[in-house]
Amino acid sequence: MFNLFRRKPASVTPDSILQQILCATPKATSMAPKDSRGVYGLVDHLGDLRYIGSTRSAAETFYKRIHQRHRTGSETTSHYFSRMYNTGRMWRLRNDPATKADGDIAKKLRNAFIAEHCRAVWVPLSDELDIAGLEAAVIELAPKEVVAWNRRGMEAYEEPVDLVDHVIDQLKFSTVERAALDRQRARFGGSAEVFVAPVAPSRPRMQRFPEGPFRFVTLDVETANNDRSSICQIGVACVRPNNSIETWVTYIDPQTSRWVFTGLHGISAATVNGSPTIAEVLPILEKGLRGLTVYQHSGFDRSAVRAACTALSRPEPEWNWQDSVAVARRAWPELRGNGGHGLASLKRHLGLSFEHHDAGEDARAAAEVVLQAEGLRASISADILADEEDFDVIERPDAPETPPKSKIGSNPAGTSAAASPQGKELVGFSVITNGNLNNNHFYLREVWTAFPEDCIGGANMASAAPCSLTVLWGSGNHVITDLDGKKKLFRKRGWVRGFFTENNAQEGDRVAIHRVNLTTFEVSVLKM
Repeated sequence: MFNLFRRKPASVTPDSILQQILCATPKATSMAPKDSRGVYGLVDHLGDLRYIGSTRSAAETFYKRIHQRHRTGSETTSHYFSRMYNTGRMWRLRNDPATKADGDIAKKLRNAFIAEHCRAVWVPLSDELDIAGLEAAVIELAPKEVVAWNRRGMEAYEEPVDLVDHVIDQLKFSTVERAALDRQRARFGGSAEVFVAPVAPSRPRMQRFPEGPFRFVTLDVETANNDRSSICQIGVACVRPNNSIETWVTYIDPQTSRWVFTGLHGISAATVNGSPTIAEVLPILEKGLRGLTVYQHSGFDRSAVRAACTALSRPEPEWNWQDSVAVARRAWPELRGNGGHGLASLKRHLGLSFEHHDAGEDARAAAEVVLQAEGLRASISADILADEEDFDVIERPDAPETPPKSKIGSNPAGTSAAASPQGKELVGFSVITNGNLNNNHFYLREVWTAFPEDCIGGANMASAAPCSLTVLWGSGNHVITDLDGKKKLFRKRGWVRGFFTENNAQEGDRVAIHRVNLTTFEVSVLKM
């Protein structure tokens, strides 16, 4: 049919497309073509055609739009299957951290239910045609009941209990998972109106930003259009010392009438009505992210923040930006040319669960990418190291690199300041506390004067020392870092978690610190 339309585009009319949609045999969403685009219809679990849409974007196929977006997307008006079946045990409240675990199970059930019991039809069209215009004309011709979802003439369905029970059995959900679904059904019973109202629900202007301490954060933005200053949503995932993640997200009113990307992320002018402006949000973020490493997944997010600041004639926040794409490339080089290192590819490769193009979800996914990269230290050829100040990738050389010349502090052991390269000099010990184990660090107070003064910096990266130390920590691993002069510990400390794990460190054990040469030190764990 695609080739026929290319040969005879004049024969394609809105009426002919509608007739094909009405007469087509509904098929499973997974069968939607991956290599063509055009006009399509969505069929509910009762077998009724309820929605007509099109693949407006040249990069979007039937499969991507129907099976991946309508079925698995968020519960917005642009992802119709997800919205209409956000009900009963399949219900979830988007971006609610308190119910996220239960909500993820409900969403898994909903995705499977739609794949099993809902259908779609499609009419492939040539890219030479005005597909968006044809879609609009077809909708005007269609019977009211066929486009009920388009016109928001229907509320979310009541849960088809028997069909849902069947899917739950197919998925072999555990007792714990079934209990989570029952909790979601109870929650839905008390707040169903949120998702069936014809207008967006009212929202508080802004969540309170989480209080630290944090090891690092990840930040993601969504924009209304191609102007990067048109930020309409910001999400920040805050990673605590125990690696738990707390997500902060807010809609933002970009004060624009151009909404080009609504079909991508589901955010519209109605969505952000009453939300704060970027001018109101930036001071909150400046305070909350001060002194932290801020990861973005690619360079888009920083450029958007910079563009927004330029539009406001204000300076860009002085954050320590890092790129989680670079982290992923080092950690999973096998993805180069095989899906790449974008979040969608990493979602498949790492088994992540999130909704792409939601700022809060994308920020959380980027944080999980960094955390998983950290966990690969023992199995990849590069050490992935992270801490609250920096995230670095250190190659493993055959021998420590030659350190820079530096001044030497006093030697508490009373021995020669420069040990023989063939030997090691014990400079002292650090006793491991429970707080050390929980926060991935150990104090150097008792051996502080053993370190070169040029390697001692201030409390953050902005006041980093001019010279660095090389720290050897076992199995050929090392890290290059300076010293935090306020906390009296190694500034980079993501590696410490691996160091403790490798040595089965316990509270009361001691870390022995040896000096190998002027700026090279070795650490090891001595058991109680």
